[in-house]
Amino acid sequence: MNNQRLNANVKLYEAFKEDFFIGAAVNPITLEGQRDLLKHHFNSLTAENEMKFISLHPTEEEYTFDHADRLISFAKENGMGVRGHTLVWHNQTSEWIFENQDGNTVDRETLMARMKSHIETVMTRYKGNIYAWDVVNEAISDKSGELLRPSKWLEIAGEDFISKAFEYAHVADPNALLFYNDYNESDPEKREKIFTLVKSLKDKGVPIHGIGLQAHWNLESPSLDLIRQAIERYASLDMKLHITELDISVFKHDDQRTDLKEPTAEMMESQAERYGEIFRLFKEYREYITSVTLWGAADDYTWLNNFPVRGRKNWPFPFDAEHKPKQSYWELVNVANS
Repeated sequence: MNNQRLNANVKLYEAFKEDFFIGAAVNPITLEGQRDLLKHHFNSLTAENEMKFISLHPTEEEYTFDHADRLISFAKENGMGVRGHTLVWHNQTSEWIFENQDGNTVDRETLMARMKSHIETVMTRYKGNIYAWDVVNEAISDKSGELLRPSKWLEIAGEDFISKAFEYAHVADPNALLFYNDYNESDPEKREKIFTLVKSLKDKGVPIHGIGLQAHWNLESPSLDLIRQAIERYASLDMKLHITELDISVFKHDDQRTDLKEPTAEMMESQAERYGEIFRLFKEYREYITSVTLWGAADDYTWLNNFPVRGRKNWPFPFDAEHKPKQSYWELVNVANS
């Protein structure tokens, strides 16, 4: 208990200052409700949804920057960095970009011009305030034997929509680090697909600087060995690595319970052990891993509530619903000091 009292006020970002940024994903509600927690423990922020295409650019002539602007202002006031998320994705993208005024599908030239305009407008607005962008998100297929995910981007523009997005982004902000970002990044088959895509971009001279590992993990999966293998495989490309959306579900893969009102003591112990072993691994590779972002900050808000099991609560973060440190927090502090 003395150790817990001693460490309870240690700022996470200061504890890991020699290793990597410590970030959190936020939205307009948590930016207010978790304000003190964010200011105390984090030095990087990511917009959960507010910088996605449909949020910023709902119609061709309309940009809605209010929420994103507030995030940028909060970060600047508190000396925080910002990761931009995300410019090109198959989800949460306004349908108008793929359609003519008559509702028919646009041609490749029109789509590329619209993508270029969107990237230029958004990145120019925040130039100098965002240190890294997830330029292309989740373009790899989950289907065995298929490299790229079927999407309107791929269908209309062809596979080089990916390289063009990075080229446009680099011109818009030459100082921003540009990332390809994906989930299930430690699964061996998908890992090799991500490696193949990024290597092909690099070999062509495309301005890509890193790979984002989303890291939506649970108490047992993926194994630490698979995470290590993924980190080493991606690092072999001489890429920067960012952990972009980390959360650790307290449920094992086959646990479908929906009746828990609060996590069990066993869950909290297992989660703390898991956070500890994962961050020890991250520290081993801090030469490559320069930013670690949680997809949230505290258990009062997480996208994992009701997902993937409807009606189920989850508690995936180092801080509880009252923003108090959990065992996972103390384990992180111990890792930082080891």
